[in-house]
Amino acid sequence: MRPPGWIGIALAFYAFIAIGIAEGGLGVLLPSILTAYNLTPATVTFLFLSQVSGYMVAAFSSSLLASRIGLARMLLMASVTLTSALVIYAIAPRWHIMVAAGTFLGLGIGFIDAGLNTYIANQRNANIMGLLHAFYGVGALLGPALATTLLAFGMNWRRIYLHITAIVGVTVIGMLWAVVSNYQPMAKRVIAQDTDARASLKLALRTPAVLVAGILLLVYVGTEASLGNWAYSVQSLSRGTPEVVAGYSVTAYWLGLTIGRLIMGRFVARWGAIRTMDLAIALLTIGLIAWWLLPNQLFSLPVIGFALAPIFPATIWLMPQRVSSSMVPAAIGFITSVASLGAATIPTLIGWIADWAGLEIIPVLMVPLAVVVLGLHRWLVRYTPIKSEQT
Repeated sequence: MRPPGWIGIALAFYAFIAIGIAEGGLGVLLPSILTAYNLTPATVTFLFLSQVSGYMVAAFSSSLLASRIGLARMLLMASVTLTSALVIYAIAPRWHIMVAAGTFLGLGIGFIDAGLNTYIANQRNANIMGLLHAFYGVGALLGPALATTLLAFGMNWRRIYLHITAIVGVTVIGMLWAVVSNYQPMAKRVIAQDTDARASLKLALRTPAVLVAGILLLVYVGTEASLGNWAYSVQSLSRGTPEVVAGYSVTAYWLGLTIGRLIMGRFVARWGAIRTMDLAIALLTIGLIAWWLLPNQLFSLPVIGFALAPIFPATIWLMPQRVSSSMVPAAIGFITSVASLGAATIPTLIGWIADWAGLEIIPVLMVPLAVVVLGLHRWLVRYTPIKSEQT
């Protein structure tokens, strides 16, 4: 008897919770890491920057690897790589060792992100795609909540990373089961022949819709990650918000994102993905301006999270309607991995600027990023018409 299809979707949901926790907890732990290694906001950004090489490898090889060894084996390799990187984070005696581990963290997250987005996009269901990214939001809000709570109880940041490692390690068990049991929805190769995979990747890299969507998601993910990584420092160090309140305000940011993704399918069903994104980007801009100009309030962070919610999954969900079906795995693998570059490069650049101009410059820098996302989204709407918007 074959295992039911929902098991693969459940594995995907848990994997996104795991990477959400791994990425979401960093923002709260960042001040502790600064102190432990005697760093500045500029030098700590090398941890973000080190992830770039891993994301780049994933961007150009995820579809090829899934074609050659199958999705399940690629996800197992990625889960082991990510778990190992987190162990090194927890025990690294020197800063340069932790920075080096960032490359493997980027590689693991890049392969998981690309592989599972392709897997779910092939379901052609906006509700499932929204839920996948909602579970990332669940992990991203649990990460800072867990880190804030354990720090409040006096736990060292290294031990907190060991707890995060244990949570992520469950993904290894799940993907190992998929490989050993030859679970067909994940065991089959994404594309029948490796030569076809290479041709599809080359074609995707010459397709304007793929390149622009990749840049859009890079800026989007950079905005999302910058808020997740730096909002706690802005609130606690620059604005004097009590540390526990600042920590839970970051949790509220991720909660807003999670709620938005849980109900994204309803908005898409009513208004379509394009109009949903238009409204989301408008709300995002309002929320970011409020966070900048009204520093003593906390409501803007959950509003920003809610506004960010549909942008990434809607862009992914629309991709199979903008390119040929044979190009979909390469296109989604490329744009999701390139998007991950934003999680490293944009927070890094913002950290360098904040080291020079002060942490209060960070809310100011968020607003033009939203404007760039809007411009790229409208370019896609105008020049790459979609086939349909059915959920």
